[in-house]
Amino acid sequence: MDYESPLLSRRGAVAASGPDAGVAWHYGDPTAEQRALSRGGAVVDQSHLGIVRVAGPDRLSWLHSITSQQLEGLAPRTSTELLVLSPQGHVEHAAGVVDDGEATWLITERESAPGLVGWLDRMKFMLRVEITDATDDWAAIGEPVAADGIEGEPVTWHDAWPNVLGGGTRYGPPESEHPGAARPWRLVLVPRADLEAEVAAREAAGWPLAGTWATEALRVEAWRPRYAREVDERTIPHELDWLRTAVHINKGCYRGQETVARVHNLGRPPRRLVMLHLDGSQHLLPEPGAEVRLPASDGGAGKVVGTLTSMARHHELGPIGLAVLKRNVPEEAELLVSGEISGQGIEVTAAQEVVVPGDGVSADRPESHGPLTRGLRGPTSLI
Repeated sequence: MDYESPLLSRRGAVAASGPDAGVAWHYGDPTAEQRALSRGGAVVDQSHLGIVRVAGPDRLSWLHSITSQQLEGLAPRTSTELLVLSPQGHVEHAAGVVDDGEATWLITERESAPGLVGWLDRMKFMLRVEITDATDDWAAIGEPVAADGIEGEPVTWHDAWPNVLGGGTRYGPPESEHPGAARPWRLVLVPRADLEAEVAAREAAGWPLAGTWATEALRVEAWRPRYAREVDERTIPHELDWLRTAVHINKGCYRGQETVARVHNLGRPPRRLVMLHLDGSQHLLPEPGAEVRLPASDGGAGKVVGTLTSMARHHELGPIGLAVLKRNVPEEAELLVSGEISGQGIEVTAAQEVVVPGDGVSADRPESHGPLTRGLRGPTSLI
């Protein structure tokens, strides 16, 4: 059954679509909502997200052994992030992680939660773990706060992006130069029956209610990858600079580790994430899934070099988006984004802002004793 938040009954609420369906895109004034959120004073209904609860004494060591993150000994109320990778290193699931001392909570996309639960069930074997899809019972509330939850507070996941967590690495700039450093964000889990009351309490404290127009604009500005937008069947985490928060490159063996290590140490990701600044002179803008092209020498649209994955209207930057391009697209090249809306074709020029550099080398790549390895073949291309 399709989900619909009770907060969509608010006057002025406009429903979001796509992966944010079920909550509000905005409540009548998206620019004011975005400004309030960027100033650190707004609350966001994120009750459309999926919540998975893993209990049992073996939960952390087990999750550690099958996912990309170092989870053994994770302290209560400490937030991190994990990926489930295919044997070939492709991203299959992504989740925020926090443990409350009794259970580990995984926050993911709503449509992904049943698949994640099913995969975990198949992997538990004889271990002492209990996996529950808790989405129907628990809801997330978004806050622009850069802090983990403390004892006595509800279960809270703090997004550490763009910090490089222990065992991680980066392809993009250091935290001090990263636009994501200006985006505090956390998700507070509350009983779904208490959602309206919890939001009302924050409104009473002076925080207006904001929609996903605001959250997505600030996420794109922060270059923050999202599973429902930036990931396709070929995605490896290096392409999105996701080794910052979601991958521990020095931990023991796990599914997909070989690709992670080979690309980091020897190869280069085949694609790279960029932020696009789009020409805002047109009334219509392309939607996620639009083709990104290099202009042809005759001024027309040339070959397809990537895909627009996220699109937003920012209150200061104007139209911005995230796109995944072939790694060898020149970093200085102006691009064309081509799509169709209601049967009408549109084409918009766009300038790149580099997220993952074209050289495809991480900040801590081991010193090479020769040229980067080419021709590493297998289920995924590493060059």
